[in-house]
Amino acid sequence: MVTLFTVLHLIFTVLLIVIVLAQEGKDPGMRGIYGTSPDSSDTFFSHNGGSTKKSMMSKITIALSILFLITTMSLVMLSA
Repeated sequence: MVTLFTVLHLIFTVLLIVIVLAQEGKDPGMRGIYGTSPDSSDTFFSHNGGSTKKSMMSKITIALSILFLITTMSLVMLSA
């Protein structure tokens, strides 16, 4: 049982790292030089609510974080 939770924990850890690194930052980059906001290029997608890439990545991050927490707590309980 401990081996199963350890493997799941490692999988969730790697997936969480990959998802967090794949997300775009809030820094406007070169667009900030001209005074434009970071959201100026995607005004159409900002009205879609939960169907944008940004919100999907956020939901995946939250789900993986919860799974990471569950596996961490399970490993702690099993090792005691």
